[in-house]
Amino acid sequence: MRARNTILLLIIVLMGLFAGFNWPLFTKRESLSLLVTRVEAPFGLVLLVLMGIFVIGYFLYSIGLEQSALLEVKKYARELLAQRKLADDAEASRFSELKKYLEAEFEAMKQVDNRQLLARLEQLEASLREAIEKAGNTLAAYIGELEDQITGQDRHPPFEPPHKP
Repeated sequence: MRARNTILLLIIVLMGLFAGFNWPLFTKRESLSLLVTRVEAPFGLVLLVLMGIFVIGYFLYSIGLEQSALLEVKKYARELLAQRKLADDAEASRFSELKKYLEAEFEAMKQVDNRQLLARLEQLEASLREAIEKAGNTLAAYIGELEDQITGQDRHPPFEPPHKP
């Protein structure tokens, strides 16, 4: 219970004790003026009833105020939860878009790398063919020379280093 409600309850209990101890005085009939007319009634009891009505009214107002505050908090909590869900969904959507973008970029990089690799392989293949062709031609020339030397058709004299005088 809040402090103000506790204090108010304590005051009400004290007023009840005060009224209980002075009950004969509270119930004593007096002539009361209502501006237009006069009425015979126990003045203390009238004041006690009015005070009770005000206290009950205050408690009802306090309960209503707290109830409306709780409903407002509940409404804000629901709105906050809905906003959080929207933010989470948006974040998940951004992550999935980022994932798709990165996958597309990696695929593009892979394609570029594959094209570069194929170009490099073709270049290496061409140079290898050229080297094999040169080696084949050189080998054919050597074989031809050996054949000429074996068959005696050597038209070219063997290479002799120059003599030193």
